[in-house]
Amino acid sequence: MSLSGPDLTHLIAATVLLLVAAHGFGRLFARFRQPRVAGEILGGLLLGPSLFDLVAPDWHRAVFQSGAATRAGLGIAYQLGLLLLLMYCSGAELRKLLVRGESKPVLGIAVVGNAVPFLAGLAFVGLYDTSRFLGPAGDRFSYALAFALAIAVTSIPVISRIMADLGILGSRFARIVLSVAVLEDLVIYVVLNIALARVAAGNAEGSSLPAALGIEPASALGNGYYVAATLAFFLLPVVAGPGLAQRLADRRGNVLHRASPIAFQLVFMLVLAGLASFLGVAPIFGALVAGILAGELRGRDLEARQAITSVSSAVVVPLYFAMVGLRLDLVSSFEPLFFLFLLGFACLVKSVSCYAGARMVGEGRLGARNLAVALNARGGPGIVLASVALDAGIIEASFYTMLVMLALVTSVIAGSWLEAVLKRGKSLLTDERDGSLVAGVGAGVGERPARL
Repeated sequence: MSLSGPDLTHLIAATVLLLVAAHGFGRLFARFRQPRVAGEILGGLLLGPSLFDLVAPDWHRAVFQSGAATRAGLGIAYQLGLLLLLMYCSGAELRKLLVRGESKPVLGIAVVGNAVPFLAGLAFVGLYDTSRFLGPAGDRFSYALAFALAIAVTSIPVISRIMADLGILGSRFARIVLSVAVLEDLVIYVVLNIALARVAAGNAEGSSLPAALGIEPASALGNGYYVAATLAFFLLPVVAGPGLAQRLADRRGNVLHRASPIAFQLVFMLVLAGLASFLGVAPIFGALVAGILAGELRGRDLEARQAITSVSSAVVVPLYFAMVGLRLDLVSSFEPLFFLFLLGFACLVKSVSCYAGARMVGEGRLGARNLAVALNARGGPGIVLASVALDAGIIEASFYTMLVMLALVTSVIAGSWLEAVLKRGKSLLTDERDGSLVAGVGAGVGERPARL
């Protein structure tokens, strides 16, 4: 279906405005050593109902709500950014970020710092009436899981970019934080898919395996199937072994790869997304697993993956985050008092549990405090959680707004805290037994990750 001249004009105008706002505010935030994603979302927020629609409602409707074609075009870009390129590029970073040699502190902090906030989130939902935030799907179990995950999640992309900008990406502090975040996020993605599967399965077509088998999502069999399918799918990189994507690329009969390594990787990503969807796993996690499997590409295949990342970072991902901001409504779909309470609760539970986990594995008070603040950043994964939960009908719009704001505020807090500590000339980790510095400014700079 081709677009008419006016429809194409509106779509181009909307895309240009979103990209300019995203890059403009993203660069502004980066200059002040704050997460770029916060600026990108702010740019979209200013173009949405929180400002642009208030100041110039006619212009806002003309640009962003002019017709089905414009909304469909932006929706495709939104889904492409979320379901494919954002998760694919993030998955490619996971294998590089998980570092060996720090198993004791990593496992201790990951277990305590993830389990305690998750359980606290479940308890909060059980003790306090938050039913007004329940989405149209009406699944209270999925809603409770999403709420608990919002309390427990940690951002890999945001915190890795913050530490790269501060020049500490090669330090022991960074290794511990990123390794903990990798383990936490993998667990969170598994649980999130279970919540999504329960909702999606109710509307699933016969083309999916669970629907073809007649598995009821809310039944004991359904819960068991989705847990098993999700765990099996996330174990695919372990079962397939390292270098699966490279082995497929190097096959002699791979005509697609010989023609275009970029096309091969995009098809590889789409195939795994489709396989995930068939099995009852959310397609975004198919793209994530594809990225993990592509994390060890080399030669021109690595260059192709980097080209995909570059285009994603320049166009698709900023556009996605700007549209996240565009959906925020701080005027009519926001409860500031409850948000402040949620912010305080989430920060307290996450920080205290990470601090306790760090102290339990022998980290000093100074290091444990800095680890707790860094791991409190929710960033991109927190925003993805909010977006997919809203799209699936698990939560409603006002809670979506609060979850996105929670991810932004905690990310800004983490960046500001770490920069302030380093500006005072202090180390981020100190062995309190002898006072020797373990990590600090100039501890080494590793490979800069994608700016997701």
